[in-house]
Amino acid sequence: MTDSKPTVAEGSEYVVFFEGGPSDGRTDTRISTNGSYDEEIVDYVLIDGLETGFVYTAGEAKTVGEQLQVHYSLDEKDSDPVEDPEDRNDDLDN
Repeated sequence: MTDSKPTVAEGSEYVVFFEGGPSDGRTDTRISTNGSYDEEIVDYVLIDGLETGFVYTAGEAKTVGEQLQVHYSLDEKDSDPVEDPEDRNDDLDN
């Protein structure tokens, strides 16, 4: 059995499923620029007013009908650090 990476025609859309982090459960569509899908996506999210980059890496990829669907999992070690609200020294009483 060979593991072949699904392909998508250059210029065609594929569906992205985010798993983990602030984008968990969100979907998106992307355009293939090289006949394949991105191995890594950086998703930027506003956290406390600051743009924070979260890295997602490709996992399961399959073609459903004529549509390529790729699941991306959060890569915490390569993502921007996010401070736990309990560790912040915010003065919440003001």
